[in-house]
Amino acid sequence: MPATVKKKATPRKRANGIAARGKILDAAAEIASERGYEGTSISLVSKRSGFPASSIYWHFKDKDDLIAAVIERSFEAWLHAATDIESPGENYTTEEFVAFQVTQSMHALEVAPDFLRLGLMLGLEHRPEDPTARKTFLKVRSQAFRNAVKSFGKALPELDKSAIEELASVTIALADGFFMSRHVADATHDLMNRKDLQAAALLGVIDLLRKGGG
Repeated sequence: MPATVKKKATPRKRANGIAARGKILDAAAEIASERGYEGTSISLVSKRSGFPASSIYWHFKDKDDLIAAVIERSFEAWLHAATDIESPGENYTTEEFVAFQVTQSMHALEVAPDFLRLGLMLGLEHRPEDPTARKTFLKVRSQAFRNAVKSFGKALPELDKSAIEELASVTIALADGFFMSRHVADATHDLMNRKDLQAAALLGVIDLLRKGGG
């Protein structure tokens, strides 16, 4: 008997599949932001998205794979949103560069907060076997750190590698803190309202590192 030939998906079917995947991810992101990782289920995502569980499992292996995809998509959106902020150009002061970096990060988190919201919850968990979603967050977190190291290293050549890495770590920690304050303790202020405070803190750290402290 001749081998069965699997038909290729038509452009319309591929487009429908991409659209369905996006709606499923939107629903999962909404539920996860309300209930956290543990409170999210395929059943809830099915009800919220309007797609049967079988359709969700066609796109994602399980809930963990689905949440990992939410984190990855949000991080990609964060990277894209960061480019919306105009660069200070080539001849910039340290103050201008730091203001640019902070504004870029805060704006991106306002646009795409899901990866950090979910990731911070998962990042604090330690299990015998890490879920894929946590591994995905740690991977994108590492990429964000490398990006920060690269940017600061180019802008502040007078600092050595150790100082640049310390600065990148502090930058991420400050962003985490302001994000938590915004979403947990002080929901009346958006992140952009705190950018001057973060910039001032980073300039103080840079001054300390230049003097050999840290």
